Amino acid sequence: MTPRNPNLARELSLLLALATLWGSSYTFIKIGVETVPPVTLIAARTLIAGGILLAVLRHRHVRLPRDRETWRRFFLQACLNSVIPFTLIAWAEQSVDAGLAAILNSATPIFTFLLTVLITRHERATARKLFGVMAGLAGICLIIGVEALGGLGGSLMAQLAIIAATVCYAGAAIFGKNFKGLDPAVPAAGSLISGALILLPVSLVVDRPWELAPSAASMLALLALSAFSTALAFTIYFRLVQTLGSVGTTSQAYLRVPIGVAIGIVFLGERLSSTAWIGLVCVISGVAAMTIPRRGEYGAVQSAGHR
Repeated sequence: MTPRNPNLARELSLLLALATLWGSSYTFIKIGVETVPPVTLIAARTLIAGGILLAVLRHRHVRLPRDRETWRRFFLQACLNSVIPFTLIAWAEQSVDAGLAAILNSATPIFTFLLTVLITRHERATARKLFGVMAGLAGICLIIGVEALGGLGGSLMAQLAIIAATVCYAGAAIFGKNFKGLDPAVPAAGSLISGALILLPVSLVVDRPWELAPSAASMLALLALSAFSTALAFTIYFRLVQTLGSVGTTSQAYLRVPIGVAIGIVFLGERLSSTAWIGLVCVISGVAAMTIPRRGEYGAVQSAGHR
Protein backbone atom coordinates (compact mmCIF):
# COMPACT_ATOMS: atom_id res chain seq x y z
CA MET A 1 0.00 0.00 0.00
CA THR A 2 1.09 3.61 -0.54
CA PRO A 3 2.16 5.02 2.87
CA ARG A 4 -0.31 7.32 4.62
CA ASN A 5 2.36 9.90 5.49
CA PRO A 6 5.15 9.57 2.92
CA ASN A 7 8.48 11.20 3.59
CA LEU A 8 9.21 13.83 0.93
CA ALA A 9 12.97 13.18 0.85
CA ARG A 10 12.30 9.48 0.27
CA GLU A 11 9.80 10.23 -2.49
CA LEU A 12 12.29 12.50 -4.27
CA SER A 13 14.95 9.80 -3.95
CA LEU A 14 12.54 7.38 -5.60
CA LEU A 15 11.91 9.96 -8.32
CA LEU A 16 15.65 10.03 -9.04
CA ALA A 17 15.77 6.22 -9.05
CA LEU A 18 12.85 6.11 -11.50
CA ALA A 19 14.59 8.60 -13.79
CA THR A 20 17.73 6.43 -13.74
CA LEU A 21 15.82 3.21 -14.46
CA TRP A 22 13.86 4.73 -17.32
CA GLY A 23 16.81 6.77 -18.58
CA SER A 24 18.79 3.57 -19.09
CA SER A 25 15.89 1.94 -20.95
CA TYR A 26 16.68 3.81 -24.19
CA THR A 27 20.10 2.17 -24.36
CA PHE A 28 18.65 -1.26 -23.55
CA ILE A 29 16.02 -0.82 -26.27
CA LYS A 30 18.64 0.33 -28.79
CA ILE A 31 20.68 -2.81 -28.14
CA GLY A 32 17.61 -5.04 -28.09
CA VAL A 33 16.13 -4.01 -31.43
CA GLU A 34 19.42 -4.78 -33.20
CA THR A 35 18.36 -8.44 -33.42
CA VAL A 36 14.83 -8.57 -31.98
CA PRO A 37 11.87 -6.92 -33.81
CA PRO A 38 10.11 -4.14 -31.83
CA VAL A 39 6.77 -5.90 -31.21
CA THR A 40 8.43 -9.11 -30.01
CA LEU A 41 10.89 -7.16 -27.84
CA ILE A 42 8.08 -5.29 -26.10
CA ALA A 43 5.87 -8.38 -25.83
CA ALA A 44 8.72 -10.19 -24.08
CA ARG A 45 9.46 -7.11 -21.97
CA THR A 46 5.91 -6.90 -20.62
CA LEU A 47 5.60 -10.67 -20.15
CA ILE A 48 8.87 -11.02 -18.20
CA ALA A 49 8.26 -7.90 -16.11
CA GLY A 50 4.66 -8.94 -15.37
CA GLY A 51 5.86 -12.40 -14.35
CA ILE A 52 8.46 -10.93 -11.99
CA LEU A 53 5.85 -8.75 -10.30
CA LEU A 54 3.40 -11.65 -10.01
CA ALA A 55 6.09 -13.67 -8.22
CA VAL A 56 6.78 -10.74 -5.88
CA LEU A 57 3.08 -10.30 -5.10
CA ARG A 58 2.66 -14.01 -4.45
CA HIS A 59 5.66 -13.99 -2.11
CA ARG A 60 4.07 -11.07 -0.23
CA HIS A 61 0.66 -12.81 -0.20
CA VAL A 62 -0.94 -9.96 -2.15
CA ARG A 63 -3.65 -10.92 -4.64
CA LEU A 64 -4.62 -9.17 -7.86
CA PRO A 65 -8.19 -7.84 -8.04
CA ARG A 66 -10.69 -10.08 -9.80
CA ASP A 67 -13.45 -7.64 -10.67
CA ARG A 68 -14.03 -6.76 -14.32
CA GLU A 69 -13.93 -2.98 -13.83
CA THR A 70 -10.44 -3.00 -12.32
CA TRP A 71 -9.12 -5.19 -15.13
CA ARG A 72 -10.73 -2.89 -17.68
CA ARG A 73 -8.69 -0.08 -16.14
CA PHE A 74 -5.57 -2.28 -16.15
CA PHE A 75 -5.99 -2.84 -19.91
CA LEU A 76 -6.49 0.87 -20.57
CA GLN A 77 -3.45 1.72 -18.45
CA ALA A 78 -1.47 -0.91 -20.37
CA CYS A 79 -2.32 0.73 -23.69
CA LEU A 80 -1.28 4.17 -22.43
CA ASN A 81 1.77 3.18 -20.43
CA SER A 82 3.30 0.18 -22.21
CA VAL A 83 1.67 -1.31 -25.32
CA ILE A 84 1.54 1.84 -27.46
CA PRO A 85 4.50 3.92 -26.18
CA PHE A 86 6.91 0.99 -25.66
CA THR A 87 6.25 -0.29 -29.19
CA LEU A 88 6.47 3.16 -30.79
CA ILE A 89 9.79 3.93 -29.10
CA ALA A 90 11.25 0.52 -29.91
CA TRP A 91 10.22 0.93 -33.55
CA ALA A 92 11.59 4.48 -33.67
CA GLU A 93 14.96 3.53 -32.19
CA GLN A 94 15.71 1.41 -35.23
CA SER A 95 16.50 4.72 -36.94
CA VAL A 96 16.73 7.26 -34.10
CA ASP A 97 19.62 7.51 -31.62
CA ALA A 98 18.87 6.67 -28.00
CA GLY A 99 19.93 10.18 -26.94
CA LEU A 100 17.54 11.90 -29.31
CA ALA A 101 14.76 9.54 -28.20
CA ALA A 102 15.39 10.57 -24.60
CA ILE A 103 15.28 14.26 -25.55
CA LEU A 104 11.99 13.96 -27.42
CA ASN A 105 10.47 11.77 -24.71
CA SER A 106 11.42 14.26 -22.01
CA ALA A 107 8.46 16.43 -23.06
CA THR A 108 6.11 14.22 -21.00
CA PRO A 109 5.66 16.82 -18.21
CA ILE A 110 4.65 19.43 -20.79
CA PHE A 111 1.84 17.27 -22.15
CA THR A 112 0.83 16.22 -18.63
CA PHE A 113 0.61 19.86 -17.60
CA LEU A 114 -1.38 20.79 -20.73
CA LEU A 115 -3.79 17.85 -20.33
CA THR A 116 -4.27 18.83 -16.70
CA VAL A 117 -4.95 22.48 -17.53
CA LEU A 118 -7.15 21.90 -20.58
CA ILE A 119 -9.02 18.67 -19.82
CA THR A 120 -8.82 16.85 -16.49
CA ARG A 121 -8.09 19.69 -14.04
CA HIS A 122 -7.50 17.02 -11.39
CA GLU A 123 -4.52 18.91 -9.95
CA ARG A 124 -3.85 22.57 -9.45
CA ALA A 125 -2.05 23.92 -12.51
CA THR A 126 -0.02 26.59 -10.78
CA ALA A 127 2.40 29.16 -12.15
CA ARG A 128 5.08 27.26 -10.24
CA LYS A 129 4.46 24.10 -12.24
CA LEU A 130 4.45 26.09 -15.48
CA PHE A 131 7.84 27.50 -14.48
CA GLY A 132 9.03 23.95 -13.77
CA VAL A 133 7.93 22.77 -17.22
CA MET A 134 9.70 25.62 -19.00
CA ALA A 135 12.84 25.50 -16.84
CA GLY A 136 13.20 21.75 -17.38
CA LEU A 137 12.84 22.07 -21.15
CA ALA A 138 15.36 24.92 -21.24
CA GLY A 139 17.75 22.88 -19.11
CA ILE A 140 17.64 19.92 -21.49
CA CYS A 141 18.46 22.17 -24.44
CA LEU A 142 21.41 23.59 -22.52
CA ILE A 143 22.69 20.20 -21.35
CA ILE A 144 22.56 18.53 -24.72
CA GLY A 145 23.35 21.59 -26.77
CA VAL A 146 21.40 22.81 -29.76
CA GLU A 147 23.55 20.71 -32.06
CA ALA A 148 22.08 17.54 -30.54
CA LEU A 149 18.80 18.37 -32.22
CA GLY A 150 20.50 18.55 -35.61
CA GLY A 151 19.07 15.15 -36.48
CA LEU A 152 15.52 16.36 -35.92
CA GLY A 153 13.60 15.81 -39.14
CA GLY A 154 16.03 13.25 -40.52
CA SER A 155 13.68 10.44 -39.53
CA LEU A 156 10.47 12.42 -39.20
CA MET A 157 8.03 9.53 -38.82
CA ALA A 158 10.17 7.88 -36.14
CA GLN A 159 10.48 11.15 -34.24
CA LEU A 160 6.73 11.77 -34.47
CA ALA A 161 6.23 8.24 -33.11
CA ILE A 162 8.29 9.16 -30.04
CA ILE A 163 6.22 12.32 -29.56
CA ALA A 164 3.04 10.21 -29.76
CA ALA A 165 4.53 7.90 -27.13
CA THR A 166 5.21 10.94 -24.98
CA VAL A 167 1.56 12.00 -25.15
CA CYS A 168 0.57 8.44 -24.13
CA TYR A 169 2.86 8.63 -21.09
CA ALA A 170 1.23 11.91 -20.08
CA GLY A 171 -2.23 10.34 -20.30
CA ALA A 172 -1.00 7.30 -18.35
CA ALA A 173 0.31 9.47 -15.52
CA ILE A 174 -3.10 11.11 -15.17
CA PHE A 175 -5.10 7.89 -15.54
CA GLY A 176 -2.80 6.18 -13.02
CA LYS A 177 -4.45 8.25 -10.26
CA ASN A 178 -7.41 5.85 -10.57
CA PHE A 179 -5.47 3.13 -8.75
CA LYS A 180 -5.32 5.00 -5.45
CA GLY A 181 -5.46 2.68 -2.45
CA LEU A 182 -3.86 -0.29 -4.22
CA ASP A 183 -0.40 -1.61 -3.47
CA PRO A 184 1.78 0.04 -6.18
CA ALA A 185 2.90 -3.38 -7.44
CA VAL A 186 -0.72 -4.39 -8.15
CA PRO A 187 -1.51 -1.91 -10.98
CA ALA A 188 2.06 -2.38 -12.22
CA ALA A 189 1.59 -6.15 -12.50
CA GLY A 190 -1.98 -5.90 -13.78
CA SER A 191 -1.15 -3.43 -16.53
CA LEU A 192 1.97 -5.35 -17.63
CA ILE A 193 0.09 -8.66 -17.78
CA SER A 194 -2.63 -6.91 -19.78
CA GLY A 195 0.01 -5.51 -22.12
CA ALA A 196 1.52 -8.97 -22.64
CA LEU A 197 -1.92 -10.41 -23.45
CA ILE A 198 -2.36 -7.73 -26.11
CA LEU A 199 1.11 -7.96 -27.66
CA LEU A 200 1.90 -11.69 -27.59
CA PRO A 201 -0.65 -12.67 -30.28
CA VAL A 202 0.58 -9.83 -32.48
CA SER A 203 4.18 -10.96 -32.02
CA LEU A 204 3.35 -14.56 -32.92
CA VAL A 205 1.60 -13.51 -36.13
CA VAL A 206 3.86 -10.67 -37.28
CA ASP A 207 7.37 -11.67 -36.17
CA ARG A 208 7.24 -15.49 -35.84
CA PRO A 209 9.68 -15.26 -32.87
CA TRP A 210 10.62 -18.95 -33.00
CA GLU A 211 12.49 -18.17 -36.22
CA LEU A 212 14.56 -15.35 -34.72
CA ALA A 213 18.22 -15.63 -33.73
CA PRO A 214 18.77 -12.85 -31.16
CA SER A 215 22.28 -11.99 -30.06
CA ALA A 216 23.48 -12.46 -26.49
CA ALA A 217 23.72 -8.67 -26.12
CA SER A 218 20.09 -8.23 -27.16
CA MET A 219 18.94 -10.92 -24.72
CA LEU A 220 20.87 -9.38 -21.83
CA ALA A 221 19.45 -5.97 -22.73
CA LEU A 222 15.94 -7.47 -22.77
CA LEU A 223 16.40 -9.00 -19.31
CA ALA A 224 17.73 -5.75 -17.84
CA LEU A 225 14.97 -3.80 -19.56
CA SER A 226 12.31 -6.14 -18.14
CA ALA A 227 13.58 -6.54 -14.58
CA PHE A 228 14.89 -3.07 -13.80
CA SER A 229 13.50 -0.55 -16.30
CA THR A 230 10.02 -2.10 -16.23
CA ALA A 231 9.12 -4.28 -13.21
CA LEU A 232 10.98 -2.24 -10.60
CA ALA A 233 10.36 1.08 -12.35
CA PHE A 234 6.60 0.55 -12.67
CA THR A 235 6.29 -0.25 -8.97
CA ILE A 236 8.05 3.01 -8.09
CA TYR A 237 6.00 4.89 -10.70
CA PHE A 238 2.57 3.90 -9.35
CA ARG A 239 3.68 4.85 -5.85
CA LEU A 240 4.89 8.29 -6.95
CA VAL A 241 1.71 9.03 -8.92
CA GLN A 242 -0.13 8.84 -5.58
CA THR A 243 2.43 10.71 -3.47
CA LEU A 244 3.82 13.37 -5.84
CA GLY A 245 0.95 13.59 -8.33
CA SER A 246 0.96 13.01 -12.08
CA VAL A 247 2.75 16.25 -13.06
CA GLY A 248 5.35 15.79 -10.32
CA THR A 249 5.98 12.16 -11.27
CA THR A 250 6.44 12.90 -14.96
CA SER A 251 9.02 15.55 -14.09
CA GLN A 252 11.52 12.67 -13.83
CA ALA A 253 11.53 12.76 -17.64
CA TYR A 254 13.78 15.83 -17.39
CA LEU A 255 16.23 13.96 -15.17
CA ARG A 256 16.69 11.15 -17.71
CA VAL A 257 18.75 13.33 -20.03
CA PRO A 258 21.42 14.56 -17.56
CA ILE A 259 21.65 11.00 -16.23
CA GLY A 260 22.22 9.75 -19.77
CA VAL A 261 24.86 12.43 -20.33
CA ALA A 262 26.64 11.43 -17.10
CA ILE A 263 26.70 7.78 -18.21
CA GLY A 264 28.17 8.89 -21.53
CA ILE A 265 30.94 10.85 -19.77
CA VAL A 266 31.88 7.99 -17.46
CA PHE A 267 31.60 5.02 -19.82
CA LEU A 268 31.82 6.42 -23.35
CA GLY A 269 34.19 9.37 -22.96
CA GLU A 270 31.60 11.86 -24.18
CA ARG A 271 31.88 15.56 -23.36
CA LEU A 272 29.28 17.94 -21.98
CA SER A 273 28.42 21.09 -23.89
CA SER A 274 29.76 24.36 -22.48
CA THR A 275 26.33 25.25 -21.13
CA ALA A 276 25.72 21.86 -19.47
CA TRP A 277 26.21 22.95 -15.87
CA ILE A 278 23.79 25.85 -16.27
CA GLY A 279 21.39 23.37 -17.83
CA LEU A 280 21.68 21.03 -14.87
CA VAL A 281 20.73 23.89 -12.55
CA CYS A 282 17.70 24.60 -14.75
CA VAL A 283 16.64 20.96 -14.69
CA ILE A 284 16.97 20.67 -10.94
CA SER A 285 15.09 23.95 -10.48
CA GLY A 286 12.33 22.74 -12.79
CA VAL A 287 11.94 19.41 -11.01
CA ALA A 288 11.94 21.15 -7.63
CA ALA A 289 9.24 23.59 -8.77
CA MET A 290 7.05 20.72 -10.01
CA THR A 291 7.54 18.37 -7.06
CA ILE A 292 8.42 20.25 -3.86
CA PRO A 293 5.31 21.91 -2.43
CA ARG A 294 5.22 25.10 -0.41
CA ARG A 295 5.63 24.79 3.35
CA GLY A 296 2.72 22.84 4.80
CA GLU A 297 1.22 22.11 1.37
CA TYR A 298 2.58 18.55 1.07
CA GLY A 299 1.13 17.39 4.36
CA ALA A 300 -2.20 19.04 3.60
CA VAL A 301 -2.45 17.39 0.20
CA GLN A 302 -1.57 13.98 1.62
CA SER A 303 -4.04 14.33 4.50
CA ALA A 304 -6.81 15.28 2.08
CA GLY A 305 -5.92 12.39 -0.20
CA HIS A 306 -6.29 9.83 2.61
CA ARG A 307 -9.60 11.02 4.04
